[in-house]
Amino acid sequence: MTPVDHAATISRRGLLAGAGGLAALAALTACGPSGGASGSSGTLKFWNMPWGNTEFTQLDKEITLKYAPAQGLPAASYQSVQWANFTSTFASAVASNTGPAVSSGSGTQAFQFAEQNQIAMADNLLESWKSSGLYDDFLPGLIDTMKTSQGHVAVPYNLDMRALWYRKSLLEKAGVEPPTDWQSHLDVCEALKKAGMFGFGIAAGAQGNGFQVIVGLMINNGGGLFDENQKPNCVTPENIQALDYIVEMVRKGYMDPGSVGYSTTNAQSQWKNDRFAMGFESPGLAQQLSGTVANDMMIGDPLVSARGTKGALYFPNNIMMYKNTSSQRGSEAFLTYYYKNMSPLWTKKTGPGLPVLKSIASTPEFKSDPNAVKMVNVWQPICKTWAAPGGSALFANVSTVDSTPAMTTFAQSLLSLKATPTEALSTLQSTLVSTMK
Repeated sequence: MTPVDHAATISRRGLLAGAGGLAALAALTACGPSGGASGSSGTLKFWNMPWGNTEFTQLDKEITLKYAPAQGLPAASYQSVQWANFTSTFASAVASNTGPAVSSGSGTQAFQFAEQNQIAMADNLLESWKSSGLYDDFLPGLIDTMKTSQGHVAVPYNLDMRALWYRKSLLEKAGVEPPTDWQSHLDVCEALKKAGMFGFGIAAGAQGNGFQVIVGLMINNGGGLFDENQKPNCVTPENIQALDYIVEMVRKGYMDPGSVGYSTTNAQSQWKNDRFAMGFESPGLAQQLSGTVANDMMIGDPLVSARGTKGALYFPNNIMMYKNTSSQRGSEAFLTYYYKNMSPLWTKKTGPGLPVLKSIASTPEFKSDPNAVKMVNVWQPICKTWAAPGGSALFANVSTVDSTPAMTTFAQSLLSLKATPTEALSTLQSTLVSTMK
């Protein structure tokens, strides 16, 4: 019930990740407006990403075009923005004032455009939802991930996370039960190794998400990358301990040696070939593997770390409003309608990630997938964003750590044992500080 692999991999990337990307965005938005406001032709432009399978965009468009605005407010038009080159698509459109009034996008896009004074804050909209009960329908803590000192830059829309998956039949073959803490995780990995399988399934190549898995284990141990001032703070006892744990798994042969260069597609092949029996992956893993393997995939429990803590990394994707709109009241009215009517995207299993609303998560259709239910009920409450451990709210500089070369280098240097945990974290710290200047 999550996006196809391509979308799942790219959707969390910063709009224009890194210093160069932020500079490019600044240059574009500094070019000055040309053209009319979004919706000046009597329609409100809604741009959405193809979050799910082939049915997603068709159904999403139908929901959008069924919107019947109150008198005096604009109707909505729909455009699907493909993941390929979506960064330049948005940046160019916003710079020329030909962009949408409302859109989704990358997980940090709203925060970056907010720095350029292009985002209409969602505070009034969220306040209006309190009386209808829609505000209280969001899963715990999600709305706070959108809050900045200027206001809420967006509204949570769908969730991705890195949760513990395992192949039920392969653990049974190895004679072990699913792990519940770091020590039992090591024990299960050892049993799987003896049976010719890997318990630390990971893909750390340029087209993989290994760095997310590593940061997730840092968060699991009470660590993370940023302090309460949103500054990099990588070299901490919690992080070093988490990376020591990862190095132990590598040294003991619990990781496929090829994982250092694996793509997400390579990793999926290893899951299908009975080589990966356990690993931290996206909510859509079972759907992506498909066939008989999909029915063998199970979500485990969050692990208790060496420090006695639970935690995982998640990505609250969101929908934002832009100042370039023919009617701010119209933008808010459309989003109210959309959130009240978007449940079929999940109940018809079109795969737009995990839902952010309790009402959708409680439908019989959603509850028919026990793995999805467990991720929402058990994993989501202990998840944290890239801002951990200093806070929960995202911010523009988060783009420096999501799908950037620095993070790939960090993961590969650790997993190849070319750098000690302290060395890997120190190098990352220096790179992030330099990038964020």
